Amino acid sequence: MSDLFEAAGLSRGAPRPLADRLRPAVLSDVVGQDHLVGPEGSLTRMLNAKRLSSIILWGPPGVGKTTIARLLAQETDLEFEAISAIFSGVKDLRAAFERAEARRKVGKGTLLFVDEIHRFNKAQQDGFLPYVESGTVTLVGATTENPSFEINGALLSRCQVLVLKRLEDDSLRELIVRAEKEEGRELPVTKDAIGPLIAMADGDGRYLLNLVEQVYALAEGGKPLSLAEMSKGLQKRAPAYDKDGDGHFNLISALHKSVRGSDPDASLYWLARMIDAGEDPLYIARRMIRMASEDIGLADPTALMVASEAARAFERMGSPEGELALAHAVVHLATAPKSNAAYMAWKAALAAARDTGSLVPPKHILNAPTAMMKDQGYGEGYAYDHDTEQGVSGQNYFPDGMARPVFYQPKGEGREKPIAERLAWIAKLREQKKSGA
Repeated sequence: MSDLFEAAGLSRGAPRPLADRLRPAVLSDVVGQDHLVGPEGSLTRMLNAKRLSSIILWGPPGVGKTTIARLLAQETDLEFEAISAIFSGVKDLRAAFERAEARRKVGKGTLLFVDEIHRFNKAQQDGFLPYVESGTVTLVGATTENPSFEINGALLSRCQVLVLKRLEDDSLRELIVRAEKEEGRELPVTKDAIGPLIAMADGDGRYLLNLVEQVYALAEGGKPLSLAEMSKGLQKRAPAYDKDGDGHFNLISALHKSVRGSDPDASLYWLARMIDAGEDPLYIARRMIRMASEDIGLADPTALMVASEAARAFERMGSPEGELALAHAVVHLATAPKSNAAYMAWKAALAAARDTGSLVPPKHILNAPTAMMKDQGYGEGYAYDHDTEQGVSGQNYFPDGMARPVFYQPKGEGREKPIAERLAWIAKLREQKKSGA
């Protein structure tokens, strides 16, 4: 049976990291994924039915994707063949498929584990299709990115996507207990350091075990490390954030929805998360300008100005000074009255324009700079609104023969309340003039 360590040329007799030594021997030992490997878990039911289909394991780093794949091969008596999309190409894939076909001829199946499968391009992913469809391999792909965006639709339709969860604190504590048993002694830190140690791992079991291994190495003579000593010797896990990946879109979505939901505290939190993870602040600023128009609109016309000025302020000041301007704007947007009326009106107007794009404006609102155009009726009957008694002529400005639509429907929030009242008055005036009253 091959695995990622053998593929990397590592001997089983070589020193092994604590995380590898603690790899579960059976699926039920996998922590934090009971929805998959518990008594009623998806994988447990598959194995009980003796029907393991090709699957995509989607989850953050260090939650057990590789371990689960290896144990699935063990449970189903399939040969475990592992490749990494980072280090493998078409030649490696072809060789893996040839080995799988050779095994199949002698009655042996293959579980092909592909780590970081999203890194294969669409053409390479297409190469899996005939072998998955024929059953030559049972594919288990692992990815940290959203399969809907990163996996070929044809391949995705032939696999079941199983989501692995970020490890909760109780699961991480269980890993510490197992590490203590493996090392034959308690973790050499003071009690007040356990919580911060778990927080450093940020839900990543492998990273936690690496930290634990460092703690054992740092504690001279087994003397427990204080919180300060431990913090000095260890480094917190970097946030799982890819500016082109799933985390990027998830966090900007969380920020946008927090602003829309009028929650300034949550909005500040997600803004801070993105800034701390290294997101481009000007990208956030652009999205805030969008939020001002989409979710606030004329309910607070100053929101667009504040968001735009925050973007300009950051361009002038940079980090970290300019980040305060973004925080200022986020609080303004979150606490402003909300209306999507302008946004919905724009969408409706675009749809109408596409449906009626060949209709010409009515002649009475067209300029007539030449005598010929005047003879054609251009500008004839146009009423100059400022010369009317009410300041509104009530004329029709849509193409002749087109039923008058209503795009902008203010909800009456904030500054939209007087706007709604004025538009109602104009509509009434228009009807009066239309009827000749």
